[in-house]
Amino acid sequence: MSLHDDLQPDTLRKAFGRFPSGIAALCAIVDGAPQGIVASSFTVGVSMDPPLVMFAVQNTSRTWPIVRTAERIGVSVLGTGHDGVCRQIASKTGDRFAGLELHSTDGGALFLEEAALWLDCSVENEVPAGDHHVVLLRVHALTTHDEAHEPLVFHGSAFRRLEQPAFV
Repeated sequence: MSLHDDLQPDTLRKAFGRFPSGIAALCAIVDGAPQGIVASSFTVGVSMDPPLVMFAVQNTSRTWPIVRTAERIGVSVLGTGHDGVCRQIASKTGDRFAGLELHSTDGGALFLEEAALWLDCSVENEVPAGDHHVVLLRVHALTTHDEAHEPLVFHGSAFRRLEQPAFV
């Protein structure tokens, strides 16, 4: 085995892509309009007391500074039918919420239908981390959905589905 020291962004992206992750849409109603970002760096179970989750966002994001102003942020762990939804919300042009079935709370958290999990959150803390910020979110409420809405997985720069092994 040999390690190499090529730590260029393209090499790192490919290497980091070897680790599968879930994908979350972090959305809110801000000034009467839906706003949101998509994160493949989302992590649950950071802390149980208080209940915290986290994700990383690029410092160059134009949408996060808007979303973070919301009283509450809806985290939707995307389901297997959401690969197109992920691309739509992540788009830099057009109506990123056109045709999507959405649910909102009185606090402004916005959720996507057919997600594997909903978390109603607020920003707890943000920590600079190189070209990103790590954002800790406090969970205030949650809804888990049945197995018909299995999570979408991002691995090797592609969307994938979890598959149950076939036992004979």
